[in-house]
Amino acid sequence: MTAQDSKLGDTDDKIFVGKGDEQAWLTLALANRHGLVTGATGTGKTVTLQVMAEGFARAGVPVFASDIKGDLSGISEVGEAKDFILKRATEMGLTFQPDQFSTVFWDVFGEQGHPVRATVTEMGPLLLARMLDLNDVQEGVLNVAFRVADDNGLVLIDMKDLRALLDAIVPDSGKKGPDAAADPLAEIRKAAQGFGNVTKATVGTIQRQLLVLENQGGTKFFGEPALTLKDFMKTDRDGRGMVNILVADKLLQSPRLYATFLLWMLSELFEELPEAGDLPKPKLVFFFDEAHLLFNDAPKALMDKIEQVVRLIRSKGVGVYFVTQNPVDVPDRVLGQLGNRVQHALRAFTPRDQKAVAAAAQTFRPNPKLDTAKVIMELGKGEALVSFLEGNGTPAMVERVMIRPPSARIGPITPAERKAIMDASPVKGKYDTAVDDESAYEMIQQRIAGTAAPADPGAAGGEGGGILGQIGSIVGTIFGTNVKRGRLSTGQVIARDMTRSVTNQVIGGMAANIGKSVAGKLGGSIGRTLVRGALGGLLRR
Repeated sequence: MTAQDSKLGDTDDKIFVGKGDEQAWLTLALANRHGLVTGATGTGKTVTLQVMAEGFARAGVPVFASDIKGDLSGISEVGEAKDFILKRATEMGLTFQPDQFSTVFWDVFGEQGHPVRATVTEMGPLLLARMLDLNDVQEGVLNVAFRVADDNGLVLIDMKDLRALLDAIVPDSGKKGPDAAADPLAEIRKAAQGFGNVTKATVGTIQRQLLVLENQGGTKFFGEPALTLKDFMKTDRDGRGMVNILVADKLLQSPRLYATFLLWMLSELFEELPEAGDLPKPKLVFFFDEAHLLFNDAPKALMDKIEQVVRLIRSKGVGVYFVTQNPVDVPDRVLGQLGNRVQHALRAFTPRDQKAVAAAAQTFRPNPKLDTAKVIMELGKGEALVSFLEGNGTPAMVERVMIRPPSARIGPITPAERKAIMDASPVKGKYDTAVDDESAYEMIQQRIAGTAAPADPGAAGGEGGGILGQIGSIVGTIFGTNVKRGRLSTGQVIARDMTRSVTNQVIGGMAANIGKSVAGKLGGSIGRTLVRGALGGLLRR
């Protein structure tokens, strides 16, 4: 089927992206093989992203995309038949038909979209250490804090919980006489020292880094109600995929928070979604703008996990598309997994730029009709070099094409339009009001005040008594989470691989039967102890 045969250029199994000497089609069945959209500022990357997002949405595939400049918000409003749009559509054999797409706006700060929150426990020590820019020793102490919290039933929801826990594990260096009162936190301090030398200086450094994160707005990110990722994977009443837009103009001012948040989302998707195999179309497509921030200064351990998640998440039916200025922004071992490529113009004003152009040209399958490196510098606005995967999963030869015009509005929407969309949002009211239930901060304060006995670890997911504790101990033994980290036995490897995808469901089901409050807090603590996330939990071996 040609572009002219289809109402909007797309077919049931392909998305029409652009046209040159050949037509550029993105095959839906291969869209979960990930992709890359690159080009200098002002060359048309955002429009390309919008065209692809519209195509996925029409096909019933939900989309999540970060919106750095606000331009992508126009996808929610009807497009305008402007002269340049009509001209481009006519040249491609398309009949321009204005359209709009069901959109949900999200915002970590809760200002221009629904608030996005995660609990400290969900984030896990590895990603939190990345967010705080901690060194190995400081990350080790953070791991101790999380382990102590797990063993003592201290639920970590927000920043004040983590601060209170860090204060509680600091050694008590004060001299006490025979008549001095007992330290109400002695049990917690002893447990922390049992895992290694936790010093006041190291804890103080972590606390100062938390202050930096708080000053950047991190306090609003940690809390409840926490985000349910299934809310990203919805279709509207017409069967089209919902377009979820993360408002990121302010968030980008805190690049580590931005990158770590999106990486956390990927790890949560990897953890929660079951294996899907090869599907006729993805379950979700994830566009990661300013992707270089994900890899800047990332330690090797984190890079290994990023590569692992990108490699494996496609089997869950999720496609990941990185958007950045140059392919060299993406490490080779990740770049090799990005099968669908769109390259807009690059400028080569310096020797370094010229090397970047040459490197970009080498990422494509050569076309004898094109001098790829030369064409990259000649591309006009809206033009791109494109290579999508073909039916056998191999990249097509690179082609020079003009990207098709979007059907929705190009450019940002007004505050009034945004408010109307949020008022009609399918998740209105679910996340808009923060909840502050009892958690680690309150529990520790009760101990200090002498109003509560030391927590029974077994009653809240530890290794002691209580039905949840017993279950947690059994499953923890299977997974090896209640022993020191090291090489897994063959039995543990088999058990981990067989049960990873169902553990959350089992734990969540038990917790739901015990009660809503347990499910949200203590039951969830057990589940997260076992499967804290692809990057911060069981896969960290």
